[in-house]
Amino acid sequence: MKRAYKIISLTVLALTMIISGLPMNIAKAESGLKDLIIYQNVTGVEASTGEENIELKAMNVYRDGHFTFVTENVEWSTSNKNVASVDGEGNVSISGHPGKTFIEVTNGTYTDRIAIQVKPDPDKGDKGTPSTEATFLKEEGKRYDLVHEAVANMTIEEKIGQMLMPDFRNWNGENVTEMLPEIEQMVKDYHLGGVILFRENVVTTEQTTKLVADYQEAAEKYGLFMTIDQEGGIVTRLQSGTDFPGNMALGATRSPEIAFNVGKSIGEELHSLGLNVNFAPVMDVNINPDNPVIGVRSFGEDPELVAEMGVAYTKGLQSAGVAATAKHFPGHGDTAVDSHIGLPEVPHDKERLKEVELYPFQQAMDEGIDAIMTAHVTFPKIDDSVAISKKTGEEIAVPATLSHKVLTELMREEMGYEGLITTDAMNMNAIADHFGAVEAAVRAVKAGTDIVLMPVGLSEVRQGLLDAVESGELTVDRIEASVERILSLKIKRGIIKEETPLPPEEKIAQASRVVGSEAHKQVEKEAAERSITLVKNEGGLPLNPSADEKVVVIGRSFVEDLGNAVREEHENTSIIEAPSNYQLTEAQKSEIREASAIIVGTYTYNVSGRSPESPQMQLVKALKEESDAPVIALGIRNPYDIMAYDNEVDAYLAQYGFRTASFKASAATIFGENAPGGKLPVSIPGVSEGTLYKFGHELNY
Repeated sequence: MKRAYKIISLTVLALTMIISGLPMNIAKAESGLKDLIIYQNVTGVEASTGEENIELKAMNVYRDGHFTFVTENVEWSTSNKNVASVDGEGNVSISGHPGKTFIEVTNGTYTDRIAIQVKPDPDKGDKGTPSTEATFLKEEGKRYDLVHEAVANMTIEEKIGQMLMPDFRNWNGENVTEMLPEIEQMVKDYHLGGVILFRENVVTTEQTTKLVADYQEAAEKYGLFMTIDQEGGIVTRLQSGTDFPGNMALGATRSPEIAFNVGKSIGEELHSLGLNVNFAPVMDVNINPDNPVIGVRSFGEDPELVAEMGVAYTKGLQSAGVAATAKHFPGHGDTAVDSHIGLPEVPHDKERLKEVELYPFQQAMDEGIDAIMTAHVTFPKIDDSVAISKKTGEEIAVPATLSHKVLTELMREEMGYEGLITTDAMNMNAIADHFGAVEAAVRAVKAGTDIVLMPVGLSEVRQGLLDAVESGELTVDRIEASVERILSLKIKRGIIKEETPLPPEEKIAQASRVVGSEAHKQVEKEAAERSITLVKNEGGLPLNPSADEKVVVIGRSFVEDLGNAVREEHENTSIIEAPSNYQLTEAQKSEIREASAIIVGTYTYNVSGRSPESPQMQLVKALKEESDAPVIALGIRNPYDIMAYDNEVDAYLAQYGFRTASFKASAATIFGENAPGGKLPVSIPGVSEGTLYKFGHELNY
């Protein structure tokens, strides 16, 4: 009889809620509601402000431990309107009068409050009328420790789910640009903690905003980490928005302010789209010019420069509400193997690593970076343990991603890092080939990772982790430590389910105002112009041709982009696309002979490409044979291209990437409209020995 009475009571409650006009999601959840609290009171949320306007948020807390943002059926009030007022949505306006007020929120059953203290600030304001500064005085107690309560009530399946971050780049051979029922069900069934998006998924601002919102809607209890690799430069996933220069270009500017502004602008664009974690910045020190995978993704070869620029970029990104991720720990910069293809090794001992590779990561940790991504790279002087390769049957060294000595003993214990650790993509050959999907995932979690990124076979990996817990290979405590870090970061960055999300059209309108905004375009332009590095100039620059003098732009990769940028500076410009074998036709040679100046763009990404014997470099050398006009070379991507043709060109510039703003900045520099201000963030070696151009080298007009 008691059970029947309970069912009738719940039915009556639901009908009552419907009759009263309240949403059914509230009706369903009402019986499980445990508390109503102010988000800024929650443990782990930074609650200090000096601003005149503050947005407070209310949260429903449920008996099963989960929590949501709530905006409906709550009332806000202030105890002292002379100090601060509050509207019905929790927006607080500071009056400027010193004093203290309590801002209160209630739903009629539960109530919470937070104090705001306003004090004069003698360092600001005019004489006789000092400015004021407002600060929060948080409530404290177990009531606000949401993380431990949530973890205590989660099933082991839910906990494991929070640690899994798959990609859904394609489905049945098609790019995933909208939510599919099958994917929506997987988000629910696996209790996923996050998803990573790629260029295939993010086509337009409108489409991306809708897709991200649909992912969040699919999550049952906890907000999803919606992540992306939006580094800037050559690793730019968004197909709409602002294409900022990459890290090496920023390193060339030597301006932490520019790095901060780029990070902040990227963060603002991501945040407006609903993306809340950026797998950036790269904080590898590119000490090896032969590195095939990092290169211009690094700020440079100097640990202090990398640290300074990386921390500034991180602060900018996180100031926009987006979590930043330093990668690839302990350092991928001194490798000559791409971990997408093989298993690289960094042979240095710990003392050398602390001076170079580890230094930027330590600075990032000390400055409060949200997350760190591991490298699929072996460090035998830190961990000399071996495993048997599933691919070759031979002994191989264990990479950092799977190493307890690297992730727990070095990163956590020695370096004192308490934030989130994520693996690099687990489908990369360095891991997938040698260890197998399930074993690799279990090893990574045992080593200390919190998130298994892009597991190969989501179902199998999830079951493998569950089996490892069942067998005792992984302890529940180990799993819960990761889930606590995951939920803590979600709370810190406001990655929390909303009971009443904004309508899609409002989210799209907001994103459209931010993504690709004029303010961001100005940041992009300044970063590009300040990065252009004049490495060599033997009288060829700046160009000042008359209107009837022809300038020829020649190259193959990105030659149209370079040519169009040059044509904006000098209308009488001819663009020659070199044949695939880089052997010029007679007609092309004839056109070159008529030129008053020749601009050649070279594009390389590996050692063989920049070899003096490569066809592209032979083309550059041949230009002097065809014309007496000055030859101006541009290293489109890697600054090392001049190694192949230093003696055959009159001038050389480095622009560190192939984004439109960088081509425009180079063209403006060539014609004297932009003063070159970049300094080499790496040294350029000679082909056989020595140094051709030193770190920090610069020329000016």
